[in-house]
Amino acid sequence: MNKINYQQKLDGLLRQIQQEGRVPTLLLHSCCAPCSSYVIEYLSQYFSITVFYYNPNITEAAEYQKRVAEQKRLLSTVEYPHPVTFTEGEYDPAPFWALSRGREDLPEGGERCRDCYRLRLEETARQAAKLKPDYFCSTLSVSPHKRADWLNEIGEELAGEYGVPWLPSDFKKRGGYQRSIVLSHEHHLYRQNYCGCIFSRMQAQKKEEERHGA
Repeated sequence: MNKINYQQKLDGLLRQIQQEGRVPTLLLHSCCAPCSSYVIEYLSQYFSITVFYYNPNITEAAEYQKRVAEQKRLLSTVEYPHPVTFTEGEYDPAPFWALSRGREDLPEGGERCRDCYRLRLEETARQAAKLKPDYFCSTLSVSPHKRADWLNEIGEELAGEYGVPWLPSDFKKRGGYQRSIVLSHEHHLYRQNYCGCIFSRMQAQKKEEERHGA
């Protein structure tokens, strides 16, 4: 089975948009300010963007508030080529705990994570059905730890269910992740060392202990 090049698909779509001389609207799910920094810089050249912050996987309320504040700060301090606005989803970790029940011991990057992708993308698709942008997508694929094939498969499935086109993407391509690190330093962003859930935090702590010989 041939691997799909989602960046190539996005390139073709962006060329078409430019040729048509239009600025489509995009509902962009953001997982955090650092990951979104590059994605918004890139996509705001072509789209008018609404950033949708919805991350019920973040275990602690204080951590959630810290991350959402950084997202808002980033958007307030950067000038983009086209308008970028912000909207926040409900913070309720209950749906994440429900999908994790009985799968607490699964490794990071497995089926629990796939269902977490779907949880966040489905809420984004619901919002897209209400707001009616031209496309929706997520910043998640900028991370080298996130599977672009799963994200795009889920996104395309939800596009069919909710009637809003999914924007094909793999933002880690062409140095996207590296650029997000540079932008994080430039804007002094809080850059967390775990995805947000208790399972990723425990994994990060374990790696840190192993690094220091604890």
